[in-house]
Amino acid sequence: MINMDLKNSTVLITGGTSGIGLELVKQLTEQGATIIVTGRKAQALSDTKKRFPNVHTFQSDVRDPEQIRQLYKDVTRQFPDLNILVNNAGEMRLIDMQDPTESLENITREIDINLSGAIQMAHQFLPHLVKKQSAAIVNVSSAIAFMAYSSAPVYSASKAGFHAFTQALRLQLKGSGVRVMELIPPGVHTNLQDGWVLQPNPRLLMEVDKLVKVAVKGLLNDTQEIKPAFVKVLKFLSRIIPGALMNYGHKEFDKFKQLNNSSKMLYQ
Repeated sequence: MINMDLKNSTVLITGGTSGIGLELVKQLTEQGATIIVTGRKAQALSDTKKRFPNVHTFQSDVRDPEQIRQLYKDVTRQFPDLNILVNNAGEMRLIDMQDPTESLENITREIDINLSGAIQMAHQFLPHLVKKQSAAIVNVSSAIAFMAYSSAPVYSASKAGFHAFTQALRLQLKGSGVRVMELIPPGVHTNLQDGWVLQPNPRLLMEVDKLVKVAVKGLLNDTQEIKPAFVKVLKFLSRIIPGALMNYGHKEFDKFKQLNNSSKMLYQ
């Protein structure tokens, strides 16, 4: 298998207008890669284009299979050299499963974005990627894949499922020219937490530029599971004291539930 050459790669990043995705745009641009960014919001795509004039933007929602099909047609026609897909689009919400205001239509939103949409993207783009001498699918999961977080149960399910999917896909593509890599962030200081009634402790969050430096190094070194040191420790602890880790994270649930109920009462 030929080593990954980021300088001469064409990279498609879903959810590339903010957070980890936007920092990937920045640092991979610095590596010399051709960058294609997708996102749901036209204004966010426009802002990204102003900041990075050389990137190429496509408005597309990973929740919509028809938009994924159209994105595939447009991108592969305009960028036949595409060889890296980064499944980064994601959302995380704090959810109380006993909250009656959460609708059935909306409750699985993270599954639709973080898991189903990413699986559909991988499936749609694989026929193109397998034709390349050197290609990669990079899935952005989470340390929560190893430690369920009770305040974000649907997000926890989506990332645990995405981790399992990544492992299975890697086995299926063994022997092909397509690497399957997983970026496993800890808590990262991004706009992902905007709007939460219970804000995370900033001292426990990694800065996004530092995370993406680890990611770029991992891509250059063909690392299958790219994770900062803290995540390596967390993954190890999840094997030997899983209950203790989950109970530690669960301490925040009562605070969240109280704040969530109070905020809803204010708007009644």
